Amino acid sequence: MEKKLYIATAIPYVNGSPHVGHAMDYLLADIWARYQKQNGHEVRFQVGTDEHGSKIAAKAAEAGIDPKAYVDKIYLDFETLIKKLGASYTDFIRTTDEKHIKSVQYIWQQLKPYIYKGKYEGWYCVGCECFVTDKEATDNNGVCPDHNQPYQKLSEENYYLKASAFTDQIRQALESNALEIVPEFRKKEFLEMIKDGLQDVSISRPKKSLGWGISVPDDPEQVMYVWMDALSNYITVLGYPDDPTWKDYWPADLQVLGKDILRFHIGIWPVILLGLGLQLPKRMLVHGFVNIDGAKQSKSLGNGVNPIEMIDQYGADAVRYFFSKHIPTLSDGDFTWEKFETAYNTELANDLGNLVQRVAGMVTRYQSGVIGQIPDVDHDTGAYIDAMNGLEFNKAMEEVWLMVRNANQYIENVKPWEIAKNVSTDAESVSHLSEVLAYSTGALLQISELLVPFLPDTAEKIKNIFGTGVVVLPETVIFPKIYLHTADPRAPKA
Repeated sequence: MEKKLYIATAIPYVNGSPHVGHAMDYLLADIWARYQKQNGHEVRFQVGTDEHGSKIAAKAAEAGIDPKAYVDKIYLDFETLIKKLGASYTDFIRTTDEKHIKSVQYIWQQLKPYIYKGKYEGWYCVGCECFVTDKEATDNNGVCPDHNQPYQKLSEENYYLKASAFTDQIRQALESNALEIVPEFRKKEFLEMIKDGLQDVSISRPKKSLGWGISVPDDPEQVMYVWMDALSNYITVLGYPDDPTWKDYWPADLQVLGKDILRFHIGIWPVILLGLGLQLPKRMLVHGFVNIDGAKQSKSLGNGVNPIEMIDQYGADAVRYFFSKHIPTLSDGDFTWEKFETAYNTELANDLGNLVQRVAGMVTRYQSGVIGQIPDVDHDTGAYIDAMNGLEFNKAMEEVWLMVRNANQYIENVKPWEIAKNVSTDAESVSHLSEVLAYSTGALLQISELLVPFLPDTAEKIKNIFGTGVVVLPETVIFPKIYLHTADPRAPKA
């Protein structure tokens, strides 16, 4: 029996509002999930929120409320984004869920043969909520490159996970692609990082330093390190260890995460799994950052873009389009309002929206809406399929848009409106016009199939217009022009 597929996303830390980087996780995972379902697979798709840790306790204190009340409020922003984006998830997990807390404490107990207590002296980044080696602190001149804040020198007694015991197994899994990292160069970076072996990992903090988290079993003075808690969600959401159906889905077929947290997903997560005697995930898709106008998103610069507002203004499919086609799946990309709106108006509204409108209009005008015999419009989709399987979704979208442009070019070349002038006097023109419009309709229906993982609402609209054999004209155009951030060329000149 074929294994049911499982895709997992990195759960965001809810110490601030959702940004476009979070949207990338959900979007890429949803594209893969929809593509697999389209190909007949059953898919379980996890999303959620990471709700423990000192940064959240600090945010709650700023707001004058307790941490649980804070996370109960802010997690809803992330749930709203996920729903508005159209992510077809099956499971939503919060790390403050009672079931998750009990499961994580069970996981700790199972890992006890690999846990020991020791004194930690070294460098800690509050932003990452993680310890770094002396070498890393020196290489970064004492400042975390991701959070632009100095490391803190800490001395405290913590529990450690014996990651070093699993170095060879993890290295071998990476080198053999038993755990495949996409893109490949990310794997090479990590293998270089662990060439001298994995370091044992501090997996707890004293309660006086970290009050908001899951208590260590049998030691109320210690609280679990937030990554120990958060990473476990990938199996606790499936019902591990109590619900035996978790085995139908694990190992994960794909985990989607940003490049800044890869080190935790290869340096800690596989250690937890191997310590539990479980299989490693099959693949990890590691995407880059979405920069804003050439600069990294940052609260201090105030250059964040609210993806929820963007969806409200332009629609989910417009946002899905830009971030799947114009942001490279496997490397960093750049967002500007001008790029986004230009892509919306020229590519979605003109290239695709106008094509749909023209074909539907001509079939209605010249053939009373009745579509002729649609031929097998067999555009070669090999490059699209290869790109999808290689997780290069932006390249798959390039292939679809090539077909959109070709369909537009075909209409410009054959000029159905010219053929229509002769239909009253020439029987051949009648059949020729019918063939041209049926071919164009077939091309649009094939395009709609390929768009299902990317622009599900648009794909559905195209099928609704042409799918029955009689054109059903939409009440409004699919993508009306919008000029909120760029000049409307139709506006009168000053």
